[in-house]
Amino acid sequence: MKKGIIFDVDGTLWDAAVQVVDSWNEVLSMHPGLNVTITVEDMNNNMGKTMDELGRAFFPSFSHEERTRFMKECMEYENRYLETHPGILYPGVKETIIRLARDYELFIVSNCQCGYIEVLLKSCGLGEYIRDTECFGNTGLPKGDNIRMVVQRNHLDKCIYVGDTSMDQEAAAMAGVPFVHAAYGYGTADAPEGSIESMEQLPGTARQMLG
Repeated sequence: MKKGIIFDVDGTLWDAAVQVVDSWNEVLSMHPGLNVTITVEDMNNNMGKTMDELGRAFFPSFSHEERTRFMKECMEYENRYLETHPGILYPGVKETIIRLARDYELFIVSNCQCGYIEVLLKSCGLGEYIRDTECFGNTGLPKGDNIRMVVQRNHLDKCIYVGDTSMDQEAAAMAGVPFVHAAYGYGTADAPEGSIESMEQLPGTARQMLG
């Protein structure tokens, strides 16, 4: 029986809000006519949304074409910025990933842009432990569809999705996958199947839910 654990990124594996905001504000500074600045609080309140949703939240007055073009510029710059200014892994993440990889196949599904997961894996030394990844930037699909896609193409018999927001919980439910709430992250969840206060608790929760 193939058993897997699928992870969200932001608020689950690492916190990159400060770095993402810094990169976006550097792009904004190149367009002084916009007179827009983004705060870490703004980003924290919108973490987990797709690029389209972020664009509408931060630049509501832009036309669709302007927003698409500007978001592309922000995302491409963000990926380059994170290569030298990576987010910070939550305590115990790397050690726990290494431990979990002995018993389960590990995956990542995020609403991020193309290249973002790859930057995380490379900068934090996690690439060898993650079997497969998927994101909104690749498919343009809702997270629930991307979770289902990873489950199907990796032929998983049992799995859980670990994320930090109610949006993650809804996506896991859409995919028919039990949800574990990373309660140390950005958001809340209503009656998840499992909950952890730190990543170090995940192996025990995984044993209970997956065997």
